[in-house]
Amino acid sequence: MIYLDNAATTSPDEEALARATQFYCESYFNPSASYGGGFAVHTALEEARKKILSTLADPSKFELIFTSSGTEADNHAIFSGARRGNAVTTAGEHAAVERSFNELKARGVEPRYAPLHKDGSVNIEKLLSLVDEKTALVSAVHVSNETGAVNDIFTIAREVKRKNPRTLFHADGVQAFGKLQVKLAPEIDLYSVSAHKIGGIKGVGALFKRKSIALSPLIHGGGQESALRSGTENVLGILDFAYAAERRFAVLKENGARVAALKAQFCKNLNENFTILSPENGSPYVLTLSVEGARGEVLQRMLWDMGVCVGTGSACSSKNRHSRVLKACGYGEKVLDGVLRVSFSPESTMEECVKAAQIMNTVAGKFLHLTN
Repeated sequence: MIYLDNAATTSPDEEALARATQFYCESYFNPSASYGGGFAVHTALEEARKKILSTLADPSKFELIFTSSGTEADNHAIFSGARRGNAVTTAGEHAAVERSFNELKARGVEPRYAPLHKDGSVNIEKLLSLVDEKTALVSAVHVSNETGAVNDIFTIAREVKRKNPRTLFHADGVQAFGKLQVKLAPEIDLYSVSAHKIGGIKGVGALFKRKSIALSPLIHGGGQESALRSGTENVLGILDFAYAAERRFAVLKENGARVAALKAQFCKNLNENFTILSPENGSPYVLTLSVEGARGEVLQRMLWDMGVCVGTGSACSSKNRHSRVLKACGYGEKVLDGVLRVSFSPESTMEECVKAAQIMNTVAGKFLHLTN
């Protein structure tokens, strides 16, 4: 199977998992226990926290809260940061943010949505026009999981703070973490990431949090994670996350160049049946396409049968016929019907990408021939 749905999830980093598993099997103690074994696990968790924190942020200014997922990290940021007035986001957010903003209305906070450009990036001017003296939070996705468009979150955050210095700024960085070179600027208050997008196992995420920001807990209990996320920590998942991040960030620049070359070659081998929707200056890891006159979910199943795995958009919105985000980009029904999302990883090979493009040409041609 040629796997090209890495924006949905990645294959586990075997070396990282082996290291974490060995430690976990030998030191399975509860990290909150007061005896020696518990303290050793607690120490290992804190080392993992420092390791992940240092990938993006200054440890003197930021701290890291471990969560069960990027979705939980998004929820924590939004429901803690937007408790009054209004909150602003984009029409291109992952469901974890979009549905949280829908919930804000029931909690007495006015949600506001900024429109998108054709490539899936937010219209910054329109977003800033929604920010006023009552705006508690602005949340903007860093890299679109639908098109790979990269939002300039640093400019957005800086301009938001200029309009209202009290407004918190959050970014969903799930598709950027371990893929783009990023250092959190002073204007960024909260930043969500996920382990399984970079070779970690599922069930682990994290929220980067500026130390000066006060959050309220989503989960109450034993006081873990500085009383912000109670519950016995997922030791295996957290250690695996740290090891996977360490390996990914060590070759981040080289991986980016390699994946960009894979994407370019893949596009070169596609035929005229495909329209590319992703921007040229977007993330090299995500490529969204459309075959007008086709049905993306049917193409996806046909490709699976021929040994190629691709997505049809966000895995968290797969029950919807059309992508909410691509609709917001202004695409019509014929384009929306035929959408496929191809997403690469450093483990993808040139041979696989060329072969996958050729198979996609065959499948698209077969579908269009049968329906015409």
